[in-house]
Amino acid sequence: MLLRGQPGFEDLIAGEARALGLGEVARGGGWVEVAEPGPDVATGGAADLCFAHSAHPGPVEVTGDSVNALAARLLEVFLAGSRDERFEAAWPCVFTAAAGLDGLGRRADAVASAFGELLKKRMGRVARLASPDMPRGLGPVRGLFVHFTDFKRALVSRAAILGGQRRMADDPLAPSRSYLKVEEAYAVLGREPAPGELVVDLGAAPGGWSYSAAKRGARVLALDNGPLKGGALDHPLIEHRRADAYGHRPGPGERADWMFCDLVDDPHEVLRRIVTPWIENAWCCRFVVILKFGRVDPLALLREVRAPGSVFARRAPGTRVRHLYHDREEFTLVGEVGGEA
Repeated sequence: MLLRGQPGFEDLIAGEARALGLGEVARGGGWVEVAEPGPDVATGGAADLCFAHSAHPGPVEVTGDSVNALAARLLEVFLAGSRDERFEAAWPCVFTAAAGLDGLGRRADAVASAFGELLKKRMGRVARLASPDMPRGLGPVRGLFVHFTDFKRALVSRAAILGGQRRMADDPLAPSRSYLKVEEAYAVLGREPAPGELVVDLGAAPGGWSYSAAKRGARVLALDNGPLKGGALDHPLIEHRRADAYGHRPGPGERADWMFCDLVDDPHEVLRRIVTPWIENAWCCRFVVILKFGRVDPLALLREVRAPGSVFARRAPGTRVRHLYHDREEFTLVGEVGGEA
């Protein structure tokens, strides 16, 4: 199975796979190839990986000395695997390249173009339905996924299991880069703040997350001793209280629709003092939380979060943990809380 994620995090991609019993076969910039899993892991564990943005089962190695040779070999692989397949709608035909090899992306683009021309000659209607973009959403999708590991070699799979991570568009009014993280988190959760909903943003400054919710019409209580900036400053839907995020507690019977938390602090402190009481007491319906792992073992932190006895397992089953496209040394948790406040 081929696992693709952020370049520089290959150790964590491999470590998480190893916890599923999948030994490493090879790796490169932003990818790790592991032993092919059994059906239970392929459909279960691989669908909820944190550090791999996509998993591709059963990759086939394709080699060639030239662009045309690689394209011809890819066509053979595609035709052999699609004899009994019907193409009734747009399907993903995605070419990617390992990070760190200058010019490899251009090589992948050239092979993609040559492959497209060959496919037009053999299966014109199918070629017209091909889309070069990775699909949005989560879970399994079928198509053609070609990942170049060097200039003469690619790993090819007909399937992908998506974690939901993707690059988001910036907003010139957003006060900070962190705006992109919460926008991406909505995509992973499959829901975003709605007009009239209440969002409590703990540690809000400079206000990227508050602005993201308010631009959708949600009411925001932003708690931070620091100032808000950009589109969050003086926004009519944002109430800014200069207060410590750790000290805030909802009033009797109050329940927020969303709790946001992106604090630069020890993740165990954030879990103990904010996340656990908010989820345990059902003070919110949904949450987006970031845990920084720069000074702790990220795989141990991930095991702690996913443990059967954790507050997430007990009170927010279905919580998704993802290393987002826009995350750095941190991962993001999104979920929905059961029960009443």
